[in-house]
Amino acid sequence: MEEPLRDVSDTALWVAMYRALESERPDAIFRDRFARQMAGARGEAILASIPKAKSLAWPMVVRTAVMDEIIMRLVGQGVRTIVNLAAGLDTRAYRLDLPPDLAWFDADLPAMVAYRAEHMAGVAARCRHEEVAVDLRHAAGRAELLARLPADGRPGLAITEGLLVYLTRDDVAALAGELSGAASLAWWLIDLASPLLLKMLARSWQPTLQAANAPMQFAPAESTAFFEPYGWWEVEFRSTWAESRRLKRTVRFAGLWEFLGRFRSAETRREFGRMSGVVLLERK
Repeated sequence: MEEPLRDVSDTALWVAMYRALESERPDAIFRDRFARQMAGARGEAILASIPKAKSLAWPMVVRTAVMDEIIMRLVGQGVRTIVNLAAGLDTRAYRLDLPPDLAWFDADLPAMVAYRAEHMAGVAARCRHEEVAVDLRHAAGRAELLARLPADGRPGLAITEGLLVYLTRDDVAALAGELSGAASLAWWLIDLASPLLLKMLARSWQPTLQAANAPMQFAPAESTAFFEPYGWWEVEFRSTWAESRRLKRTVRFAGLWEFLGRFRSAETRREFGRMSGVVLLERK
């Protein structure tokens, strides 16, 4: 019997299913009308194979919504180039209200790019959209991608959603240095995990991911200070927990957990506050 989750690329089908489930709610906080067709039957099978998968949808939904907000704010401030690394089945270039002169690059492995192209055939993007087939595991491929970004003097944005946690510290350091060296990029939007989060996921997601040779591993104890030697500084940290409360997409008994949290030390509360989040980094 084929394993539901074969490799790290299959996580894109899994996340697309979460976007589909949210989009189909009457009170959806975002609408991705392409998500279910992107996820397909394999996406449903993957979701069914992961223990408590549906009850753990909320962090993925929150991440999508918060990143949407930050992207649109930066676009409103003048960003006209966006490069989405390991784009997976992201459809923001098709579903967000983007200016037509914005250049959006979705970069991923050739098989993923071909899959996206097949499922989005005949659908017009909202901006100048380009699919880039590249193996981002290799420095030469990353350099080729960054060389394609327009050097028009306007600040650009890099996005790595759901990518860094699967990389090693050395891989993330190399990527951070390369992005910092790209003159066209001023911002980098990431999601970041902590060691505490990986410990909490050890019994739910991690076994399935390890079986697919895609374990979660990058969760720096120093948080965003990790990126400072490579020229990136935190300008905004949006706690997944806090945003889940704001967006009303949170875990059951969230109020009880917050009440109990009042009796923890200040240091423990800070640790939980930065357990997971969406982060905007600025190149200095």
